[in-house]
Amino acid sequence: MGITIEEYRQTEAEQARTADLLRLLPKNRQSVLDIGARDGHFSKLLTQYFGRVVALDLEKPPFAFDGVETVAGDVTALKFRDNEFDCVFCAEVLEHVPNLETACREIARVAAHEVLIGVPYRQDTRIGRTTCRQCGNVNPPWGHVNTFDERKLKALFAGLRVAEVSFIGTNREASNALATFLMDLAGNPWGTYDQEEGCIYCGAPLLAPAGRRSLISRVLSTTASSLVQIQTALTKPHGNWIHVLFQKDRPVSG
Repeated sequence: MGITIEEYRQTEAEQARTADLLRLLPKNRQSVLDIGARDGHFSKLLTQYFGRVVALDLEKPPFAFDGVETVAGDVTALKFRDNEFDCVFCAEVLEHVPNLETACREIARVAAHEVLIGVPYRQDTRIGRTTCRQCGNVNPPWGHVNTFDERKLKALFAGLRVAEVSFIGTNREASNALATFLMDLAGNPWGTYDQEEGCIYCGAPLLAPAGRRSLISRVLSTTASSLVQIQTALTKPHGNWIHVLFQKDRPVSG
């Protein structure tokens, strides 16, 4: 069973990520849009720096914090005016969005001055894959359908200027095509089945294999795991998260 979101917020890695995002925030602005507000962790913190905080998620966030307005919305079709917010804050979101280019255009459109983005850095989404017991499709870990590096982020926000880039944590996990193939054949028994996200294809909860696995499955998964360990040992460490503060030199209309 996975840890709760409250427990996750207290981990050293998450506290470091939070501290760095707050460090990068512009401190002389009035309004901010928090995209993908979830439990309101960042929305509440943003009230220390902005007079107007709007927290957006696909469904209207259930929390009620002083100084925070909650709204339902889709990052690929934001119902706000061009340049409506001084700053747009978007962390732990873009890795989940299939229509990525549209989402980034919308974020840039509604920001008047800054955009602060936080995403996993160079994540190997072949690690931790899951197999849906309902439809049989293979899912990326945590529903992460996108991966990022500096070049990709700069291209996605090509109309904005990079003001600062920072990296948090260390990661060297890596797989390869053979290990991925073997683990898929084994049914991905050690995937991220404790995640909140359901199957990206049918929406069903992702459940770990029940009962004793077959000998073939155990041999395949053990071999795949050994290959992953070798690949990881050969991979150079890199940041776990990348944070990028973009600036808009001139208002851009959609």
